[in-house]
Amino acid sequence: MYTKIVVFSLLVLLVFSVSAASAEIDSPKKQWKSGVPIEDISCRTGYELVIRTNGIPACVSYTTAEKMVQRGMAFILTPVTETEKSIETVPASSGSIVNFYITDQDLNTAHSGVEVISTEGLLEFTINGVAIEGPQTMIETGPDTGQFYVKLQLPDTINGRQVSQNDIVVIRYLDQSDHAGEKRVLVKSVPLTTTFAKVETAGGGSRIGHEFTVRIYEPDANKDSKNEDKIPLSLFEYRGDGGIRTTLANPRFDANSGSLIETGPNTSTFEVKIKIPRELDGKTIHIGDEYEIRYIDRSTPSNTDEKIVLKGRIG
Repeated sequence: MYTKIVVFSLLVLLVFSVSAASAEIDSPKKQWKSGVPIEDISCRTGYELVIRTNGIPACVSYTTAEKMVQRGMAFILTPVTETEKSIETVPASSGSIVNFYITDQDLNTAHSGVEVISTEGLLEFTINGVAIEGPQTMIETGPDTGQFYVKLQLPDTINGRQVSQNDIVVIRYLDQSDHAGEKRVLVKSVPLTTTFAKVETAGGGSRIGHEFTVRIYEPDANKDSKNEDKIPLSLFEYRGDGGIRTTLANPRFDANSGSLIETGPNTSTFEVKIKIPRELDGKTIHIGDEYEIRYIDRSTPSNTDEKIVLKGRIG
Protein backbone atom coordinates (compact mmCIF):
# COMPACT_ATOMS: atom_id res chain seq x y z
CA MET A 1 0.00 0.00 0.00
CA TYR A 2 2.81 2.36 0.93
CA THR A 3 4.58 1.63 -2.37
CA LYS A 4 1.41 2.42 -4.35
CA ILE A 5 1.04 5.76 -2.53
CA VAL A 6 4.66 6.70 -3.30
CA VAL A 7 4.30 5.78 -6.99
CA PHE A 8 1.02 7.71 -7.27
CA SER A 9 2.62 10.74 -5.62
CA LEU A 10 5.55 10.64 -8.03
CA LEU A 11 3.18 10.44 -11.00
CA VAL A 12 1.19 13.42 -9.74
CA LEU A 13 4.42 15.37 -9.25
CA LEU A 14 5.61 14.49 -12.75
CA VAL A 15 2.33 15.56 -14.36
CA PHE A 16 2.33 18.79 -12.36
CA SER A 17 5.93 19.56 -13.38
CA VAL A 18 5.23 18.94 -17.06
CA SER A 19 2.07 21.06 -16.95
CA ALA A 20 3.87 23.89 -15.18
CA ALA A 21 6.70 23.83 -17.71
CA SER A 22 4.24 23.84 -20.60
CA ALA A 23 2.29 26.75 -19.14
CA GLU A 24 5.45 28.91 -19.12
CA ILE A 25 5.98 28.62 -22.90
CA ASP A 26 4.90 31.69 -24.87
CA SER A 27 2.84 31.38 -28.04
CA PRO A 28 4.79 30.77 -31.28
CA LYS A 29 3.93 34.25 -32.53
CA LYS A 30 5.13 35.89 -29.31
CA GLN A 31 8.38 33.89 -29.35
CA TRP A 32 8.93 34.81 -32.99
CA LYS A 33 8.24 38.52 -32.46
CA SER A 34 10.60 38.57 -29.46
CA GLY A 35 13.46 37.42 -31.66
CA VAL A 36 13.50 33.64 -31.19
CA PRO A 37 14.69 32.07 -34.48
CA ILE A 38 11.79 30.33 -36.19
CA GLU A 39 13.66 27.03 -36.14
CA ASP A 40 14.12 27.28 -32.32
CA ILE A 41 10.50 28.01 -31.32
CA SER A 42 9.20 25.79 -28.51
CA CYS A 43 5.75 24.24 -28.25
CA ARG A 44 3.79 23.01 -25.26
CA THR A 45 3.79 19.31 -24.50
CA GLY A 46 1.60 17.43 -26.97
CA TYR A 47 2.00 20.00 -29.74
CA GLU A 48 4.30 20.13 -32.75
CA LEU A 49 5.91 23.07 -34.51
CA VAL A 50 4.83 23.55 -38.12
CA ILE A 51 5.66 26.31 -40.56
CA ARG A 52 2.72 27.41 -42.69
CA THR A 53 3.39 27.87 -46.39
CA ASN A 54 3.38 31.65 -45.80
CA GLY A 55 6.33 31.26 -43.42
CA ILE A 56 4.35 31.79 -40.19
CA PRO A 57 5.05 29.32 -37.32
CA ALA A 58 2.30 27.53 -35.39
CA CYS A 59 2.05 24.91 -32.64
CA VAL A 60 -0.66 22.34 -33.41
CA SER A 61 -1.58 18.84 -32.33
CA TYR A 62 0.25 15.95 -33.99
CA THR A 63 -2.94 14.97 -35.85
CA THR A 64 -3.48 18.50 -37.16
CA ALA A 65 0.17 18.76 -38.15
CA GLU A 66 -0.08 15.59 -40.20
CA LYS A 67 -3.23 16.82 -41.96
CA MET A 68 -1.71 20.23 -42.73
CA VAL A 69 1.35 18.59 -44.28
CA GLN A 70 -0.76 16.19 -46.35
CA ARG A 71 -2.86 19.09 -47.68
CA GLY A 72 0.19 21.18 -48.53
CA MET A 73 -0.71 23.83 -45.95
CA ALA A 74 2.49 23.56 -43.90
CA PHE A 75 5.69 21.63 -43.40
CA ILE A 76 7.47 20.20 -40.38
CA LEU A 77 11.10 21.04 -39.71
CA THR A 78 13.43 18.08 -39.69
CA PRO A 79 16.09 18.31 -36.95
CA VAL A 80 19.44 19.03 -38.56
CA THR A 81 22.08 16.65 -37.25
CA GLU A 82 24.43 16.65 -40.25
CA THR A 83 27.24 19.15 -39.84
CA GLU A 84 27.67 19.38 -43.61
CA LYS A 85 24.20 20.91 -44.12
CA SER A 86 23.26 24.26 -42.67
CA ILE A 87 22.17 27.86 -43.26
CA GLU A 88 24.36 30.58 -41.79
CA THR A 89 23.45 34.27 -41.92
CA VAL A 90 24.99 37.60 -40.99
CA PRO A 91 22.93 40.56 -39.70
CA ALA A 92 20.80 42.40 -42.24
CA SER A 93 19.23 45.82 -42.66
CA SER A 94 15.95 46.86 -44.24
CA GLY A 95 16.39 48.21 -47.75
CA SER A 96 19.75 46.50 -48.09
CA ILE A 97 21.08 42.94 -48.30
CA VAL A 98 20.97 39.68 -46.38
CA ASN A 99 24.19 37.74 -46.91
CA PHE A 100 24.04 34.06 -46.07
CA TYR A 101 25.67 30.75 -46.78
CA ILE A 102 24.23 27.34 -47.63
CA THR A 103 26.44 24.39 -46.72
CA ASP A 104 25.50 21.20 -48.56
CA GLN A 105 28.14 18.79 -49.82
CA ASP A 106 25.56 17.13 -52.10
CA LEU A 107 25.78 20.21 -54.35
CA ASN A 108 29.56 19.96 -54.52
CA THR A 109 29.99 17.78 -57.62
CA ALA A 110 32.85 19.52 -59.45
CA HIS A 111 35.51 19.13 -56.76
CA SER A 112 38.21 20.91 -58.75
CA GLY A 113 36.28 24.08 -59.50
CA VAL A 114 33.92 26.70 -58.07
CA GLU A 115 30.28 25.78 -58.68
CA VAL A 116 27.46 28.16 -59.61
CA ILE A 117 24.10 26.60 -58.67
CA SER A 118 20.62 27.67 -59.78
CA THR A 119 18.38 28.46 -56.80
CA GLU A 120 15.21 27.44 -58.63
CA GLY A 121 13.40 24.84 -56.56
CA LEU A 122 16.01 25.13 -53.79
CA LEU A 123 15.43 28.47 -52.07
CA GLU A 124 12.29 30.37 -51.01
CA PHE A 125 12.09 33.71 -49.20
CA THR A 126 9.34 35.53 -47.29
CA ILE A 127 9.07 38.70 -45.21
CA ASN A 128 6.36 38.46 -42.56
CA GLY A 129 4.81 35.62 -44.56
CA VAL A 130 4.82 37.47 -47.90
CA ALA A 131 6.87 35.80 -50.66
CA ILE A 132 9.68 37.91 -52.14
CA GLU A 133 11.90 37.36 -55.13
CA GLY A 134 15.35 35.93 -54.45
CA PRO A 135 18.59 35.59 -56.37
CA GLN A 136 18.69 33.22 -59.34
CA THR A 137 22.03 31.62 -58.47
CA MET A 138 24.37 30.93 -55.57
CA ILE A 139 28.14 30.53 -55.88
CA GLU A 140 30.52 28.24 -54.04
CA THR A 141 32.96 30.05 -51.75
CA GLY A 142 35.91 28.16 -53.21
CA PRO A 143 36.92 24.90 -54.91
CA ASP A 144 35.52 21.86 -53.10
CA THR A 145 34.17 23.80 -50.07
CA GLY A 146 30.53 22.71 -50.37
CA GLN A 147 29.56 26.14 -48.98
CA PHE A 148 27.58 28.47 -51.24
CA TYR A 149 27.22 32.24 -50.92
CA VAL A 150 23.78 33.78 -51.48
CA LYS A 151 23.10 37.53 -51.71
CA LEU A 152 19.46 38.47 -51.07
CA GLN A 153 18.53 42.04 -52.01
CA LEU A 154 15.69 43.17 -49.77
CA PRO A 155 12.78 45.22 -51.15
CA ASP A 156 11.94 48.64 -49.72
CA THR A 157 8.23 47.77 -49.41
CA ILE A 158 6.00 44.72 -48.98
CA ASN A 159 2.44 45.01 -50.34
CA GLY A 160 2.80 48.78 -50.30
CA ARG A 161 4.07 48.89 -46.71
CA GLN A 162 7.59 50.02 -45.86
CA VAL A 163 9.82 47.20 -44.66
CA SER A 164 10.66 48.19 -41.10
CA GLN A 165 12.38 47.38 -37.84
CA ASN A 166 11.89 43.80 -36.59
CA ASP A 167 10.25 42.50 -39.78
CA ILE A 168 11.21 38.85 -40.22
CA VAL A 169 12.89 37.37 -43.29
CA VAL A 170 12.45 33.59 -43.52
CA ILE A 171 14.82 31.60 -45.71
CA ARG A 172 13.76 28.08 -46.70
CA TYR A 173 16.23 25.68 -48.26
CA LEU A 174 14.51 22.72 -49.90
CA ASP A 175 17.13 20.04 -49.39
CA GLN A 176 16.60 17.51 -52.15
CA SER A 177 18.38 14.64 -50.41
CA ASP A 178 19.39 14.18 -46.76
CA HIS A 179 21.60 11.40 -45.39
CA ALA A 180 18.66 8.97 -45.76
CA GLY A 181 17.97 10.04 -49.35
CA GLU A 182 14.77 11.91 -48.43
CA LYS A 183 13.71 15.50 -49.04
CA ARG A 184 13.52 17.92 -46.13
CA VAL A 185 13.40 21.65 -45.39
CA LEU A 186 15.99 23.75 -43.59
CA VAL A 187 14.74 27.09 -42.25
CA LYS A 188 16.48 30.19 -40.96
CA SER A 189 14.77 33.40 -39.78
CA VAL A 190 16.46 36.80 -39.77
CA PRO A 191 14.94 39.79 -37.91
CA LEU A 192 15.59 43.04 -39.80
CA THR A 193 16.91 46.13 -38.10
CA THR A 194 17.57 49.65 -39.31
CA THR A 195 21.19 49.10 -38.30
CA PHE A 196 23.78 46.48 -39.14
CA ALA A 197 24.84 46.27 -35.49
CA LYS A 198 23.75 43.30 -33.41
CA VAL A 199 24.58 42.67 -29.74
CA GLU A 200 24.57 39.19 -28.22
CA THR A 201 26.17 37.21 -25.38
CA ALA A 202 27.88 33.85 -25.35
CA GLY A 203 29.12 31.41 -22.70
CA GLY A 204 28.50 31.42 -18.97
CA GLY A 205 25.02 32.88 -19.20
CA SER A 206 24.25 35.87 -16.96
CA ARG A 207 25.05 34.38 -13.58
CA ILE A 208 26.52 36.64 -10.91
CA GLY A 209 30.30 36.38 -10.81
CA HIS A 210 30.53 34.15 -13.89
CA GLU A 211 32.46 35.36 -16.91
CA PHE A 212 30.64 35.61 -20.23
CA THR A 213 31.20 37.25 -23.59
CA VAL A 214 29.45 40.34 -24.92
CA ARG A 215 29.70 40.34 -28.71
CA ILE A 216 28.61 42.85 -31.33
CA TYR A 217 28.58 42.64 -35.12
CA GLU A 218 29.28 46.22 -36.20
CA PRO A 219 30.72 46.77 -39.71
CA ASP A 220 30.74 50.55 -39.19
CA ALA A 221 33.45 50.16 -36.52
CA ASN A 222 35.61 48.07 -38.85
CA LYS A 223 37.81 50.90 -40.13
CA ASP A 224 41.09 49.05 -40.57
CA SER A 225 40.90 45.93 -42.73
CA LYS A 226 44.41 44.79 -41.80
CA ASN A 227 44.30 45.16 -38.00
CA GLU A 228 41.81 44.61 -35.17
CA ASP A 229 39.64 47.64 -34.38
CA LYS A 230 38.14 48.53 -30.98
CA ILE A 231 34.87 49.89 -29.56
CA PRO A 232 35.15 51.57 -26.12
CA LEU A 233 33.20 49.96 -23.26
CA SER A 234 31.84 53.40 -22.39
CA LEU A 235 29.59 53.22 -25.48
CA PHE A 236 27.64 50.30 -23.95
CA GLU A 237 25.08 51.29 -21.32
CA TYR A 238 23.98 48.78 -18.67
CA ARG A 239 20.50 49.17 -17.18
CA GLY A 240 19.25 46.97 -14.36
CA ASP A 241 16.38 46.66 -11.90
CA GLY A 242 16.33 49.16 -9.06
CA GLY A 243 17.32 52.08 -11.25
CA ILE A 244 20.85 50.91 -12.07
CA ARG A 245 22.35 53.00 -14.88
CA THR A 246 26.02 52.66 -15.78
CA THR A 247 28.28 51.54 -18.64
CA LEU A 248 30.38 48.46 -19.21
CA ALA A 249 33.39 50.68 -18.47
CA ASN A 250 32.40 50.42 -14.79
CA PRO A 251 35.30 48.52 -13.14
CA ARG A 252 32.79 46.37 -11.23
CA PHE A 253 32.22 44.38 -14.44
CA ASP A 254 35.84 43.20 -14.25
CA ALA A 255 36.20 43.35 -18.05
CA ASN A 256 39.23 41.71 -19.61
CA SER A 257 39.76 44.80 -21.77
CA GLY A 258 38.86 48.47 -21.86
CA SER A 259 37.20 47.93 -25.23
CA LEU A 260 35.36 45.38 -27.32
CA ILE A 261 38.14 44.12 -29.58
CA GLU A 262 37.60 42.87 -33.12
CA THR A 263 37.99 39.09 -33.27
CA GLY A 264 40.38 39.38 -36.22
CA PRO A 265 41.29 41.70 -39.09
CA ASN A 266 38.20 42.69 -41.06
CA THR A 267 35.71 40.42 -39.21
CA SER A 268 33.44 43.30 -38.02
CA THR A 269 32.73 41.24 -34.89
CA PHE A 270 33.86 42.67 -31.54
CA GLU A 271 34.04 40.94 -28.15
CA VAL A 272 34.79 41.53 -24.48
CA LYS A 273 34.49 39.27 -21.43
CA ILE A 274 32.73 40.64 -18.36
CA LYS A 275 31.18 39.43 -15.11
CA ILE A 276 27.89 40.55 -13.56
CA PRO A 277 28.84 41.81 -10.09
CA ARG A 278 26.86 41.33 -6.91
CA GLU A 279 26.61 45.10 -6.53
CA LEU A 280 26.58 48.09 -8.87
CA ASP A 281 26.62 51.73 -7.80
CA GLY A 282 25.61 50.76 -4.28
CA LYS A 283 22.64 48.69 -5.44
CA THR A 284 22.47 44.92 -4.92
CA ILE A 285 21.86 42.69 -7.95
CA HIS A 286 19.56 39.72 -7.33
CA ILE A 287 18.99 36.45 -9.14
CA GLY A 288 15.98 36.95 -11.42
CA ASP A 289 16.66 40.65 -12.01
CA GLU A 290 16.28 41.79 -15.60
CA TYR A 291 18.88 43.88 -17.36
CA GLU A 292 19.61 45.56 -20.69
CA ILE A 293 22.86 46.30 -22.51
CA ARG A 294 22.34 49.21 -24.90
CA TYR A 295 24.47 50.40 -27.78
CA ILE A 296 23.76 53.42 -29.97
CA ASP A 297 24.74 52.94 -33.61
CA ARG A 298 25.41 56.44 -34.94
CA SER A 299 26.39 55.51 -38.50
CA THR A 300 23.60 53.43 -39.93
CA PRO A 301 22.39 52.67 -43.48
CA SER A 302 19.30 54.74 -42.67
CA ASN A 303 21.44 57.74 -41.56
CA THR A 304 19.76 57.75 -38.15
CA ASP A 305 20.94 56.97 -34.62
CA GLU A 306 19.61 53.53 -33.75
CA LYS A 307 19.44 51.98 -30.29
CA ILE A 308 20.46 48.30 -30.13
CA VAL A 309 19.23 46.56 -26.98
CA LEU A 310 20.22 43.18 -25.58
CA LYS A 311 17.82 42.01 -22.87
CA GLY A 312 18.71 39.40 -20.27
CA ARG A 313 17.88 38.01 -16.86
CA ILE A 314 20.29 37.33 -14.00
CA GLY A 315 20.51 33.57 -13.53
